[in-house]
Amino acid sequence: MQTLIVNIQDGFMQDFLSIVEHYHGKIQIQKDKNLEYDPYFYERQKELHQIRADVRSGKMEMLSEEQYEKEIEQFFSELEK
Repeated sequence: MQTLIVNIQDGFMQDFLSIVEHYHGKIQIQKDKNLEYDPYFYERQKELHQIRADVRSGKMEMLSEEQYEKEIEQFFSELEK
């Protein structure tokens, strides 16, 4: 068996399910729980993996909590000026 991801326009869902119904013995439809909670789950996951890779390689700096707080305070104080 092979797996595909199919994107279906909102108004076409019922028609698609009617078409697939004729092949119920050959096609299995499963909802992706990740996409039910977050429609952009896989895009966000890919971005997070890239950020982690960039931090590990040194391409991106990861701030400590103290550094972050200091930079945020500085940012807001500059906004108030």
